[in-house]
Amino acid sequence: MLRLGAHESIAGGLHRAFERAQEVGCEAVQIWVKNSRQWSAPPLTEEEIARFRAAQAETGITPVVAHAAYLINIASPRAVLYRRSVAALTDEVERCEALGVPYLVLHPGAHTGSGMEAGVRRAAAALGEVHAATPGYRTQILLEGTAGQGTVLGGRFEELAQLLALTPQGERLGICLDTCHAFTAGYELRTAEGYAATMADFAATIGLSWLKVLHLNDSRHPLGSHKDRHAHIGEGELGLEGFRHLLHDPRLAGLPGLLETPKGPDLAEDRKNLATLRALQRAT
Repeated sequence: MLRLGAHESIAGGLHRAFERAQEVGCEAVQIWVKNSRQWSAPPLTEEEIARFRAAQAETGITPVVAHAAYLINIASPRAVLYRRSVAALTDEVERCEALGVPYLVLHPGAHTGSGMEAGVRRAAAALGEVHAATPGYRTQILLEGTAGQGTVLGGRFEELAQLLALTPQGERLGICLDTCHAFTAGYELRTAEGYAATMADFAATIGLSWLKVLHLNDSRHPLGSHKDRHAHIGEGELGLEGFRHLLHDPRLAGLPGLLETPKGPDLAEDRKNLATLRALQRAT
């Protein structure tokens, strides 16, 4: 079975994410490793690292997955933004390594009109620079499949496979599959036949061994719409059937399945969505 969890806030300190995750019943958790709305942040202190590691050990929540800041665009043709993105991504990998976080999920970026091929080449070069700056690190950058909106990379499995192939030390990368993104990019998940075809395509184009994390989000928009708007589980266009096949796929056993759905301060939505997913897991 998937290890179910959600993205939780780090307000009040990185370690606080574990309290919130435990409160709603997470087995795994996703976090930011710094303020996601800023390019830089003060270095982590030894106390912050120790409190984080102690909180994880106490709760037993694993794995921890980090998500890179949305400001980062490693496919940008603008030199200043490209260099800033490489520096910011390197910093986030360093923070993950210090905290013992194994995965850092990254949107592959947008070519902003320069063309998909050029964008893929730039993103691969950027990832190679990050790898060169972090030799021997255990933290893996996971390229997240996108809805393929506008000039964004990663809407097709072929684009993700290209990035894996072109990136220096590309064997250090992995893939994160988001149900909402895949569905609105045009991959059917709601029927047994559609799910089987989608996963067969993923296996043939990328390879299931590269898949390390799943984001479990329903979609406010229909199949192939190329729109990225998350909905609560069973309340969007994917519906419950969009998750049933995935939750019972033995090839995905043990991987983290993480919610990125809207929530209020009491986290009631996380409890409800996790309960819905677990009920689907239990159902035959």
